[in-house]
Amino acid sequence: MLEEYVSRHEDRVVENQNRLAADTRATYDFIVCGSGTSGSVVARRLAEQSDATVLVLEAGEMDNVPEIEVAEAWIKNLGTSRDWAFTARSNAQMNHRPIALHMGRVLGGGSSINAMHWSRGHRADWDTLAAETGDPDWSYASVLEIYKQIEDWHGVPDRQYRGTGGLVHVSHAPALSPLPYAWLTAAKTCGIPEFVSQNGTLMEAPTGASMADVCIREQRRVSIFRSYLYPMMDRPNVTVLTRALVTRVLFSGNQASGVECIVDGKLRRFNASLEVVLSLGAIHTPKVLMQSGIGGASQLHEFNIPVIEELKGVGRNFQDHWMVAGCICEAPESVEAEDLPHGAIVQANAFVHSSVAEGPPDIQLMQLGFPFASENIAGQYAIPPKSWTILPVLTRPRSTGRISLTGAGPQHPVIIEANPVAEPEELAALTRAVELANEISQSPTLKRFVKRQVTPGNLEGSSLQAFVRDSIASVSHQTCTAMMGNDPDSVVNSKLQVHGISRLTIADGSVLRNITTGNTMAPCVVIGERAAMSIRLRHQL
Repeated sequence: MLEEYVSRHEDRVVENQNRLAADTRATYDFIVCGSGTSGSVVARRLAEQSDATVLVLEAGEMDNVPEIEVAEAWIKNLGTSRDWAFTARSNAQMNHRPIALHMGRVLGGGSSINAMHWSRGHRADWDTLAAETGDPDWSYASVLEIYKQIEDWHGVPDRQYRGTGGLVHVSHAPALSPLPYAWLTAAKTCGIPEFVSQNGTLMEAPTGASMADVCIREQRRVSIFRSYLYPMMDRPNVTVLTRALVTRVLFSGNQASGVECIVDGKLRRFNASLEVVLSLGAIHTPKVLMQSGIGGASQLHEFNIPVIEELKGVGRNFQDHWMVAGCICEAPESVEAEDLPHGAIVQANAFVHSSVAEGPPDIQLMQLGFPFASENIAGQYAIPPKSWTILPVLTRPRSTGRISLTGAGPQHPVIIEANPVAEPEELAALTRAVELANEISQSPTLKRFVKRQVTPGNLEGSSLQAFVRDSIASVSHQTCTAMMGNDPDSVVNSKLQVHGISRLTIADGSVLRNITTGNTMAPCVVIGERAAMSIRLRHQL
């Protein structure tokens, strides 16, 4: 019965969207640029008002391919047409290596090509954001209520921290072998307490470990696009155009009036009677802002772009999570086939502090059931296929980067200066994280799963630091390039409206002031929900 319903809905979606695409309007009430995590949330919440017309513009194509649908196939999307495949400039900290930055170019954006990890962010992340913006709506207590409303949690019931019946299916990662449970026990022997879930009291603690929470149902990805926007696409008030690259925002004075975009190779313009929403991600959102005339005046003048509103913070404060890829263990030949670590899904994880100082965790350790290493490390070591990985991740980076223009047109790429691990304490934190990963893997609890450490082995001191530099890669959590606040470097206010511009909202990870602890998909859902609440309130929907 369920399969029949799904099939009928798909037929209605295809028929409806083909009809709407063939007869587009000149003007819509709302234009949402980008169908990624936040964009899908905003589009759905606005379209719930049946008399409001919503246009969604997505540069990529449909998401109905096995590499997206099958959870374990997520890594096959990286580097394909479904990935913008950005590259950050090489720098000395990374031994002059360019850094790959993945970002979804498909309906669903990152939620369609990522590892499906659901991580809410630490209490300190949200309370700091609320304090810095002066808006209690961004506090941990307020955000927790949103999470409880949107989740459909399939795990141990917890009425204080988890919600059921919401749009987002969340469960523990499927245990593909006994390894993750043994890894959690090993972490406990190293002083890391185990929690029932990573999204309960663990996100209020300085350290802890748990099975990973993921958006996977019956081994299939449950993207935010499929959870939020897709169910609305059989309605007459929601038009979703794929292969639609947004090039700039249009203005009437200091009011956003529409957008210019390239659809199937043709330049088109659409008007917005109520609001334009940019949900293009932390690289394309500042690019479109600057090419529309919003940014630092000196850079806009360099490319003869008329200044609509000078906001020097556009494109600055770039942040990402940086991981050491990888700390790899070879499994013994004696391990039974059904007990072998396998599968490209994060199984267990831990959040720890790299020093003895108090405070929220600045390191995440993720346990994967397959070998995963940077190109540099893969080229230096013979990595057996029968291996598994611990990924140490720097969750609270101090160094920041910048997105800059190379020209005024959409064909001109941006310069991405990611500036990873520029501060000495960041390298020290990741080095300590590798040492902790090694300590866990050498625990007697994991003896049956560890024949030897393939990488980094017994390196110490400067040799271990060199290994870390060679291993560092992006977790592709690009954020913070159009941050919210009231200071001179902020781009949007706490309601996510662009300073000095009316009817222009930004809803994606670029509005964060500091990257959240853990994977960023869940916080981007909250950003989408907050943006939609603000827009609906302003327009009395």
